[in-house]
Amino acid sequence: MGLFSSKKEGGMMDVIRCDEKDFLIWKWRPQRSEVNSTNKENAIRWKSSLRVKDGEVAVFLYKQKDGVMQDFIEGPYDKILDTANLPVLSSILGAAYGGGSPFQAEVYFINLSQVIEFKATVPYFNIYDFDPNLSRFPIECAVDYQIITQVSDYKNFIKIYRLQNLEISEVKAKLKPFIERNIKGLTSNLPKQNNIPAIAIESQLDSLNVELSTRLNGEIESVFGLTSKMINIDSIRINEDEKFYKLKALTTDIIEKRLKTQNVQIDAEIETFKAQTELNIKNLQDTQRINVENTEESLRIQREQYEKAQSLQTETNNMDLMKLKIQTDAQKSILTAAADSLGEMGNVNLGGGGNNMNPAGMMTGMMMGGAMGNQMANMMNQMGNTMNPQSPPPPGNNQMPPPPPSVLYFLAVNGQQTGPFNLQQLQQLVMNGQLQRNSFVWKQGMQNWEEAGKLIDLQNLFGAVPPPPPINP
Repeated sequence: MGLFSSKKEGGMMDVIRCDEKDFLIWKWRPQRSEVNSTNKENAIRWKSSLRVKDGEVAVFLYKQKDGVMQDFIEGPYDKILDTANLPVLSSILGAAYGGGSPFQAEVYFINLSQVIEFKATVPYFNIYDFDPNLSRFPIECAVDYQIITQVSDYKNFIKIYRLQNLEISEVKAKLKPFIERNIKGLTSNLPKQNNIPAIAIESQLDSLNVELSTRLNGEIESVFGLTSKMINIDSIRINEDEKFYKLKALTTDIIEKRLKTQNVQIDAEIETFKAQTELNIKNLQDTQRINVENTEESLRIQREQYEKAQSLQTETNNMDLMKLKIQTDAQKSILTAAADSLGEMGNVNLGGGGNNMNPAGMMTGMMMGGAMGNQMANMMNQMGNTMNPQSPPPPGNNQMPPPPPSVLYFLAVNGQQTGPFNLQQLQQLVMNGQLQRNSFVWKQGMQNWEEAGKLIDLQNLFGAVPPPPPINP
């Protein structure tokens, strides 16, 4: 039958598959091969079929001139081996199958669906209280735990264990002491780390599980090539022997004393907090009262300043009316005196006798009365110009030059315009405290209101105000 029927080369049309139940890594061999044989256990015949179940990975390991090569076929897969439907092996199949001879390759199956699960107990071991004074009273505790792991990264898994038969029991035997060593370390340090009595260690079970999972998940994957699905401490059992009860009595006494001390400290802190709160409230009330008083005083001062400014404005307006009345009365008196003089001059006897009107005297009286009237009118005009500097005197050849015009300023008080005031009036306002350096003033020709202390014309007003007297120590 030729080469295809030769039983010395591994048989014909083998079915490459794995029917084992509990395995992690399993090496396939032809049915007629012997364990640890050289060629036959690795000889794969032409038209052999490859069956990879769901949850498995088949690894082909073969040698080429470039070295050892690996091909991974993930299930489900069920096909006849040839170059058409198994491209990953095409690089080594051509010459071998063309000649009808089998090719040499090791085939391993990796179980991805197998869950490694077991429960165990860490035997009794000593733990010590958080208080160093009680270290001579250790107590014993045992820890019940369970773990579930699985292969996920199969390439990393075979790097750790190599391609060789591997049973679940072997992995459990390696995994168990690793887990128990970490559980002992975490449990022993728990009382000191969390500052709790050793007899109360079981109350920290949740935090212990969180810390255990955080520590071991990464290490189990890196050391064993497994992904941890769950690792959990179910219970911590304390051996309630004589040492336990001694430690319990001592711990209870210490805890009671500490609670009393803590209660005293808490009461002191509460009293301090109450006193501080009352002081803060009083300070707040005093501050509010002072602010109200300052506000009232500020409003009073502003009101007084406004009333004084209004009074000054009223006095100024009344003064202008009084000047006008004086001027009017003076003009009336002058006109009356001139008229009387004119009448008397008409009766002046310049000779000729008789009681009739003397025309010459009348003419003389009219001339004298007119001259007197003109002179009095000029005097009144000069008086009027002095009182009202804005009205220029009429031109004349024999008159004195008019006095320089007085500069008038307006004052802003509480957003209201008051004035105008001349320099003498402003000096009085400064003396009364109604005009200060930061008060805003304006005069004709200025674009904006300015502070009085910044105007050169008004700086002398403030220099005349004496500073406040010193306070005797």
